[in-house]
Amino acid sequence: MKVLVLGCGLIGRTIAQDLAKRHDVTVADNTESALDSVPDLETILFDISAKDYLKRTVKNFDLVICAVPGFLGFETLKSIIEAGVNVVDISFFPEDALSLNDLAVKNGVTAVVDMGIAPGLDNLILGHHDSLMKVDSFECLVGGLMKEKYTYKAPFSPADVIQEYIRPARMFENGKVVTKRALSDPQHVVMKDTVLQAFNTDGLRSLLTTMKHIPNMREKTLRYPGHREQMIFLRDSGFFTKENLESTSKVLFDSWKLTPEDDEFTFMRVTIKGGTDRHVWEIYDETDLVTRTSSMARTTGYTCCAIAEAVLSDNEFGSGILPGELIGGNQRIFSHVISFLEERGVKVRKC
Repeated sequence: MKVLVLGCGLIGRTIAQDLAKRHDVTVADNTESALDSVPDLETILFDISAKDYLKRTVKNFDLVICAVPGFLGFETLKSIIEAGVNVVDISFFPEDALSLNDLAVKNGVTAVVDMGIAPGLDNLILGHHDSLMKVDSFECLVGGLMKEKYTYKAPFSPADVIQEYIRPARMFENGKVVTKRALSDPQHVVMKDTVLQAFNTDGLRSLLTTMKHIPNMREKTLRYPGHREQMIFLRDSGFFTKENLESTSKVLFDSWKLTPEDDEFTFMRVTIKGGTDRHVWEIYDETDLVTRTSSMARTTGYTCCAIAEAVLSDNEFGSGILPGELIGGNQRIFSHVISFLEERGVKVRKC
């Protein structure tokens, strides 16, 4: 099958390299240096925001993987759907992907969205349990961190990370949508022998619409203690305002840039409760020391690849905008994703 990967960052590159083992993969990006990182693959250098050219290009492929920065994500996804091509999307954009559902149905497009680790794998886990039990609460704690304690580097765009720190965090409490300031409600979380700090971020996204029957839902980001306080200082000092965001991102890019030499890890804990039932899933993954592939690229990229394979093979999903919670109830698909990850060394453990 012919697959086009839009975006050749750390995660897009990992997706392309995995899918290329089984399919004819082309990678598109607007930066030559990024495309140079995949010398064995076909590449296209172009500005992805050029919508007419994008639509003409994607029509030559069976599936598109959208791995562009968040600020490009919604319009890129819309263009792919308008072109009538199936897509799996990992871009973390602020707009509501579900607003494109009618367009996707009209054009007969399968558009699986938010298909990384979180959102993504956690949504699949929730959908899996929601099909088997009455769920009363859902909590996701997730973060990508350096193994060197108390340092932080971003495995994706610094601008997207900053958005997590300024976008109001929405959650369900006792059946009602509650909005709190990002970085609020800090709590300590013990991971193995390490103490991390969790705080509110706006990670529920589609769950606020598709899972309204679950009275309590929240997502929190994990960082080392001290990072939250630094971000609050920058935010409250005006560095994250619309006027200063671009310059702040450029400054942070240098200090936050994740290099192939950096050792990092990704940790996620999903807790689902209903009545007397309690289910806890944990994912812990580290940088691959042989390939130097980051854990965030592995956990996000391979989840995306697993769903891409399902779309390419028998595509049981139908048309429309499909976040993970709407397909996790398919037990065959859910088992396929877990097995796909574990075959690549990403351990998904049910505690």
